[in-house]
Amino acid sequence: MLRVTTLMDNQPSENKALTAEHGLAYWVETGGMRFLFDCGASDGVIRNAHRLGVPLAEADFPVCSPSHYDHAAGFRDLAERGLGGKTLITGPGFWKRKYAFDGLKYTDLSAGFGPEFLAAHGIEHRVCEGVLPLAEGCWLVGDFPRVHPFEVIQPRFVRGEPGAAEPDDFSDEICLAVDTPQGLVVLVGCSHPGILNMIARVHEALHRPVYGVFGGTHLVEADEARIRATLEELRGMGLQVLGLSHCSGALAEQCLHSDGRVTACHMAVGDCLAL
Repeated sequence: MLRVTTLMDNQPSENKALTAEHGLAYWVETGGMRFLFDCGASDGVIRNAHRLGVPLAEADFPVCSPSHYDHAAGFRDLAERGLGGKTLITGPGFWKRKYAFDGLKYTDLSAGFGPEFLAAHGIEHRVCEGVLPLAEGCWLVGDFPRVHPFEVIQPRFVRGEPGAAEPDDFSDEICLAVDTPQGLVVLVGCSHPGILNMIARVHEALHRPVYGVFGGTHLVEADEARIRATLEELRGMGLQVLGLSHCSGALAEQCLHSDGRVTACHMAVGDCLAL
């Protein structure tokens, strides 16, 4: 059984007691484990978990899929309250500072903590490079080859230090893959390396069709032609269910619903799925 509950998303749901903000956090239950996939941007995740009765104190570990603040900054609030678990799992290069650069000024997009913060709170750091098994039929996957040339990272995203920053290739980004009887279900955070590049890597590495994808696809900046081409490629890898969150965009949701060949939904705050 795989059960996923949205603890943070940009959009509110019918549960008006919950807080929605720019960010993503999923509570995942699978393989005898309970853990966070992404931690949101603030302590809003903690407040939402309290309202939903999600036991963050009993989490096995948190995963931060990229190091941008909207997926990782909420970890600080969790750790300071002794919540989320004592092992943080990330991709490589997680500690590099991240910025948005407009040609003149830099806006810090980083997680807001470093190795010293982990040490001060007795938290181990584990790095996923390639494929990292978490349990039987459950993996973290990173290292995404850029095989789809139209999936281009926006040049405003940079990493390093102001004045000496370089284009961000988002080599720190990772995703979660869980095997189900229908096929793989993949959770993605923000998909900066390209959602097709990421799903193709999972499909090839684990040798299973990808039945469902849930999370931030970063199609918010894509035009209709790219969205429809993306959908065709995903269907070729077995996709039947797509749950959009966070950075996916209204146009992507419109295209999915008008196409009708893939079952689609938006995973707003408080929404849950069970497979």
